[in-house]
Amino acid sequence: MRISDRKGDTMAWKFSGDKAVYFQIMEEIKLRIITGMYPAGSRLPSVRDLAEEARVNPNTMQKAMTELEREDMIVSQRTAGKYVTYDTDKILSEKNRMAKEQTESYISSMKKLGFTENEIIGIIKERNS
Repeated sequence: MRISDRKGDTMAWKFSGDKAVYFQIMEEIKLRIITGMYPAGSRLPSVRDLAEEARVNPNTMQKAMTELEREDMIVSQRTAGKYVTYDTDKILSEKNRMAKEQTESYISSMKKLGFTENEIIGIIKERNS
């Protein structure tokens, strides 16, 4: 699931009703980290700025940030703000987790449409040629 779509230089955050908003915020920030929008060790925008950008209550954004910190994706430096982890292995691990989740979702959807695994592989190969 993609929460935001690029519109010029800003990001418009979009939330679905199937998951808690704070969880969707976490997924978006993780996506920004693994794609390099927020590189390892970089300072994150303030909670207030992110909340304004996402058009959510700052408390909701803070809850997402607290959970990301608990997961070691970000770190707080007292009086200096929040930073992306320097642990590139952690970032790569999260990237692989998200890729696996997307792959499993795709395969499950295709099987619901009646495709076999071999047919799914054929569709992917056809797409890449």
